[in-house]
Amino acid sequence: MGFMDLFKKDDKEAFDPLKDLQLSKLRVGFYVDYDMKTWEVKGYNRYDFGEGYVTDEWELVSGREKWYLERAEDDEVEWTFSKKIPIGAIEGQIRQHIIDHDDPPEQIICKSKTYYLDESGPGRMYENGTGSPKEFIYWDFIDDDDEHFVTIEQWGETEFEAAEGYYVEEYQFTNILPGELNG
Repeated sequence: MGFMDLFKKDDKEAFDPLKDLQLSKLRVGFYVDYDMKTWEVKGYNRYDFGEGYVTDEWELVSGREKWYLERAEDDEVEWTFSKKIPIGAIEGQIRQHIIDHDDPPEQIICKSKTYYLDESGPGRMYENGTGSPKEFIYWDFIDDDDEHFVTIEQWGETEFEAAEGYYVEEYQFTNILPGELNG
């Protein structure tokens, strides 16, 4: 397949290189540069938090690194970049605390940094943006500078995931290129 073949129309939704090579329109198989690395989009999920609040998340891989780029729009568009961490990276017995109290404490310590509960609630995750949702509960913690965060998600009675990350700007991501356009 030649480069120009990427822009030919077929039975799929027509790809417009001027409109579709935007960060908010990433597709599985696309490439994007960030922080002096080229990242491949390996996955996509959509999250619904109710009352019209929906976020998009792309799984980005560069070498052995896997991070998640998320776009949220409330009053304005916010972008975050995060990676999964073991729930045990958070000090204390967070998993047991949530099981016993239905909530984590109001503040947590992760990697010697203190984070404060910012918001929480239920959500639904749609793999690949469609299909039957998986329900979960989330707790977002933010640091003193409102720049870094830790998120804890509960996916079942005793199934938890955690992620740490920071806020990014759209302009920091450059050189968006399509892959095979199968995503």
